[in-house]
Parts: sequence; structure tokens; C-alpha cells
Amino acid sequence: MRSPAMGQCLALLFLFAASAWADEPIAPAPDGFDKQREGIERGQIERVEYDSKSIGVKRPVVVYTPPGYSKDQKYPVLYLLHGIGGNEREWQRGGLAEVILDNLHADKKVVPMIVVMPNGRATAEALPRGQFRGQSQAFAAFEEDLLKDLIPYVESQYSVKADREHRALAGLSMGGGQSLNFGLAHLDTFAWVGGFSSAPNTKPAADLLKDPADAAGKLRLLWLSCGKDDGLMNVSQRFHDVLAEKKVPHIWHVEPGGHDMRVWKNDLYLFSQRLFRDAAVPAKVAAPATPQAAPATPEQPAP
Repeated sequence: MRSPAMGQCLALLFLFAASAWADEPIAPAPDGFDKQREGIERGQIERVEYDSKSIGVKRPVVVYTPPGYSKDQKYPVLYLLHGIGGNEREWQRGGLAEVILDNLHADKKVVPMIVVMPNGRATAEALPRGQFRGQSQAFAAFEEDLLKDLIPYVESQYSVKADREHRALAGLSMGGGQSLNFGLAHLDTFAWVGGFSSAPNTKPAADLLKDPADAAGKLRLLWLSCGKDDGLMNVSQRFHDVLAEKKVPHIWHVEPGGHDMRVWKNDLYLFSQRLFRDAAVPAKVAAPATPQAAPATPEQPAP
């Protein structure tokens, strides 16, 4: 665990890096990053159920364990959230998360980690097919389920490092908003937070960061990204602008593309490599010219 003094030093380093690294672009994922390779060791992926006392039912969750996973070793955990039309399988089916992570492991570009992909719609009621809108209360209720039920389950069933320094929370679109809302509200639980093309469920940054200096001292990484042609760009842009105004170190990455899985797979590739490193990754916070808003492009339900 870091001491308070060390946390303050890292915060200062982040602030320095924010100005010193402002113009450095982030290279996109290479061709083939999401294609299954032959001849490499693979992680394991399984769909299990946990008891949700907050909801009153058993809930499904997909868990990826890295290549060579052993109960003799402790691993950090990334909680990876889906979008409004998805479920616990979206990152597996559409995002090919296990393929991307296996390839990164083979290239030794990522710290071995467990990735937990839950259903972010926390309700006992079945969702009518295609009726994924009007579920804001269920998505907000996932905060309690995540903190009180899912995390304790994961830490009782898998060999994990059970402290904030070894927990990350990130997601796409609606799940990006959940990640920013829940992660920044619970920096005693998460030190690494990422929002990919975050949706309008995202709370204002000023509301989530009442004490910017405290947040800067606790965050190991705060990541914001969005496709430049995304109709929801204004959500991420506003959030970034407030972070920059309040001098909260973060990475702000605008990339080619719209509100789609090609962008989010690239985000997972880039974000995961920066997690659970001993040294802080320099934050790049320069604001490009505000992109012109594209027409709204609602995400599609997971297959």
C-alpha cells in the first residue's frame, strides 16, 4: 500500500506529466490485435452465478482468468461493464475481450489480471427482448450489487489481491458512465477508472469530484476516450473539460470512429496495458479542438 506522502508525490508527477506529455498521441491497436492466434497460451473464460443479496436473486457474471492462472498467485481484477443494450456476454461476444487479452499476454504487454464482466442491469425482473431503454433505475442499482455482492463473491472464489490498488473499473457507453459514477464515488475501492464513450447517464464531473486534490492523490489512472464521430462525444468532452479545469490528471484519448465496438475494442487494448503498473503512467490531458457533434448513434443490443 502507498503512504499518503507517496500518493501526493504521484499526484504531482501526474500533474507534471499532464503538461509535459500533452501533445504525444496514443498509437492505436495494431492490425490483428483482436484476431485469435494459434500457438499461444490462452486464458479461461467461464459464466458463473453469484448470490445478490441486494437484488434477491442469483445473477450471472462472465469471468476471464489469465493464461497460467494459479491459486498460488494473487491477481489484480478489472471489472469491465457493458452498454445499455448488452449484458454480461457483450464484451465476450462483440468485444472479443478474451482474444484481445490473450494476445496481449502473449506479447507480454499486460499485467496478468482477472477480468470480471457482470450484468450491469441490477433487477430481478426479466428484460423483454429489445426493451433495453427505460432501465436507468436498474443500472443505477448495480452500484450496490457491485460493491456489496459481486466484489465479495469474486474475492472469495478467485485468487485476487483484495485492495483498491489492485481493482479497476471500466466500461463502454452506459457502462462507461457507470464506471465513472461508481469508481470516482468509491476511490476507497477502485484506484483505476475508465470510461469508453460514456453515455448520458454519466454524472457531472464536478459532482463526482468534490475534492479534486484528494482524487488526484488516490487515482492511479483515470481514462476518458471517445470516437471523434460519436454522437455522444459531448458527454466525454464536458467531463474532460472539467477535469482539466480542476487539474485532475487523466488520459483523454479521441480516436477515429463512432459509437461502436471497433472503438471500444481499441480502448480495451490501450487501457488494459496501463493497469496495475508499479509506476504511474503519464497522463495526457491536452484538449483537441472540440469535434463537431455527429448525429446520435445509439448502441445496438448485444447479440
